[in-house]
Amino acid sequence: MAVLAYSLGKREINQHFTIKNAKLISLAAVIILLVFHTALRYYGGGDTCEWLLSSGRYLGENVWQPYGCMMHKYKSIEARTCLAKKRVAFIGDSRIRQLFYSFIKIIDPERKEDGNKVHYERTQFLLLGMFSDFLWYPEANNSMRERLVSWTKVSGSHAVLISLHGGSTEALQQYKVNLTAMSAPLERLAEDGEIYWVLQDPVNEEVLSENRKMITNQQLELYNEAAVDVLNSSKRNGRTRVKLLAASRQAALETITQSDDGLHLPESTRNVGAMVLMNSMCNNLLRPIDGSCCQKVPPPNLLQKLSAFVFLGSALAFLGFHILGYNHHRRPVPPDVESLEEKKPATAAAPLGPKAPFQALCRMGIIMAYFYLCDRADVFMKEQKFYTHSTFFIPLIYIFVLGVFYSENSKETKVLNREQTDEWKGWMQLVILIYHISGASAFIPVYMHVRVLVAAYLFQTGYGHFSFFWLKGDFGLYRVCQVLFRLNFLVLVLCVVMDRPYQFYYFVPLVTFWFVVIYATLAMWPQILQKKANNSGMWHLGVLAKLLGLLLFICSFAYSEGFFESVFSVWPISKLFELNGSVHEWWFRWKLDRFAVIHGMLFAFIYLVLQKCQVLSEGKGEALFSSKISNLLLFLSAVSFVTYSVWASSCKNKTECNEMHPYISILAFILIRNIPGYARSLYSSFFAWFGKISLELFICQYHIWLAADTKGILVLIPGNPSLNIMVSTFIFVSVAHEISLITNDLAQVVIPKDSTALLKRLGGLGLLILPLIVK
Repeated sequence: MAVLAYSLGKREINQHFTIKNAKLISLAAVIILLVFHTALRYYGGGDTCEWLLSSGRYLGENVWQPYGCMMHKYKSIEARTCLAKKRVAFIGDSRIRQLFYSFIKIIDPERKEDGNKVHYERTQFLLLGMFSDFLWYPEANNSMRERLVSWTKVSGSHAVLISLHGGSTEALQQYKVNLTAMSAPLERLAEDGEIYWVLQDPVNEEVLSENRKMITNQQLELYNEAAVDVLNSSKRNGRTRVKLLAASRQAALETITQSDDGLHLPESTRNVGAMVLMNSMCNNLLRPIDGSCCQKVPPPNLLQKLSAFVFLGSALAFLGFHILGYNHHRRPVPPDVESLEEKKPATAAAPLGPKAPFQALCRMGIIMAYFYLCDRADVFMKEQKFYTHSTFFIPLIYIFVLGVFYSENSKETKVLNREQTDEWKGWMQLVILIYHISGASAFIPVYMHVRVLVAAYLFQTGYGHFSFFWLKGDFGLYRVCQVLFRLNFLVLVLCVVMDRPYQFYYFVPLVTFWFVVIYATLAMWPQILQKKANNSGMWHLGVLAKLLGLLLFICSFAYSEGFFESVFSVWPISKLFELNGSVHEWWFRWKLDRFAVIHGMLFAFIYLVLQKCQVLSEGKGEALFSSKISNLLLFLSAVSFVTYSVWASSCKNKTECNEMHPYISILAFILIRNIPGYARSLYSSFFAWFGKISLELFICQYHIWLAADTKGILVLIPGNPSLNIMVSTFIFVSVAHEISLITNDLAQVVIPKDSTALLKRLGGLGLLILPLIVK
């Protein structure tokens, strides 16, 4: 009865919630969110600069998150580049002096804070032509005003940070008068530079010394309100040129209890204020990827404009065909109620009509517009990643519970059958997605375990392509072009739309490279197929000889970085593998799991030979080997798995631990998953569904789930991280599935089976991309 209820429950869910309905809900959600964020920007007031300076929250200890944007952590060399030939002056009391030192330490980390209470200090960087001054003005009075007036004669770019000493409430009115008198010089200074007025930080009244007991948070709040009123009253065109720095005050509200004297802030809090200032001054100049605050959106380049015209033209062509009645199109295939995946029709599908490719490009254009809005336009918000064990392990447990809930009987019980490999790719991809969005790379044990998953993907690449060529013997151009198109279509479109190099999406170049290597290895003379090897066992030695040659090829590249770079730095190959003008990143990615593919090929060869010799028992419910051998292999696999996991959990250094290759863990997993007959007879349709779109999921996450080219997190629902993840994930998965269908549709049109037509299209494609390569 429980099993029946379980099965009926799943069927009831799947009948009402299909992938088609999910996509319609996603489209409606995107439209609503787009309207909401547009209204928030233009009618709610504020931009990313104001958000950076005014509000935020602590994600964890010493990790500050501004509202709605990402704050870059500046290094010394970046700060020096930004501030070269500039003057930065800090005017105020002892707390501003501390902010001054925190700011200087970003530029020069070795700089020590002077314990003497000097009233004037200058830090000069001769090679940069940069000056940074601190001037002691504890009160906003005529002396400060005269100093500001004198600075209106100073040319060049400079920033002034001003604060006041907490005075008595009786002096509040005089303070307003003084500040009003200073507002005009401040505005004039802001015409040529940046002026920041630092709102007073709170105090811990309980631990203040007796001579500071008159300073209260209520009093400080009155002074802050007065400063805001006076400076906002001097607005021009609805905005004051003097910027109010309130973020450090908000950070201090959470940390003031850590103050030693109740007045001066902990160093970590002062560092937040200094880094906020650095981001405000430098982000638009240096444009760091993970610093979205205070960055103006660059205009689209020529290729991005051309891509927009192509998608728009496709939409017009589709509309024209539709009006003219060209509705000859493949009949939609009804979805499988259980798996939510489209069933393959029993008969061959009708050829796509002339309207179909334009419809596919029109859909792709809408999706690419969403990509652009998410990660290239200033529409949606972005936040930094922050790792905690709960943000990684709780979603991990949740998805594995769902995976078990959707367990099904497998249609076949062979080792690594299609359903099982889809399941394998699916759960690995989900783990990798959680790993990326949680920022778990900061935790080395998790990083080392995820490394196994990436190596396992490459293992499957070697296993799958070797099995196909060994069994089918199809080395034709059509097959090659189909694989290359399906692997690269989305990435090539993103390279144009998102203005990123091909190597930026490193996994696709990696699997593309290994497919070409596998093809070349097996297609070169003599072509050895299973049919030929069945006639003579000597051909098996020929396959092993090819694999040995491939191993030597890999080793020659792996152990000579100079040789590797000399090969891949040659034009036009360099255009595919360079990132920021160097192939070093490609070298790192390639070398990391360099033996995974050949391990997959070798495993496929041994398995298929054993299968042909009928050594394996692959019947339903049957153990793969005899009882003794099966138990021994399961024991050794479990020991290997646990041993690697213990070693990986004790890793302290990524560079050293990367030299350890986790291939024994992959083999152990395959044996544990396939030796018991009952394990081969079941699979998770939930994981398998994601496995069918694993490539699209991996690529799409760069821009519509993560943000800032994977450095941050896309924020569609501000103020509610849990709801935001649910909504953005729902849309992200729907988009990935749709792109998978679009790729399949276009592959049928772009890659014809006729060899002559295919060669002509390849020639035309070569002429089309030649200008891009030359550039």
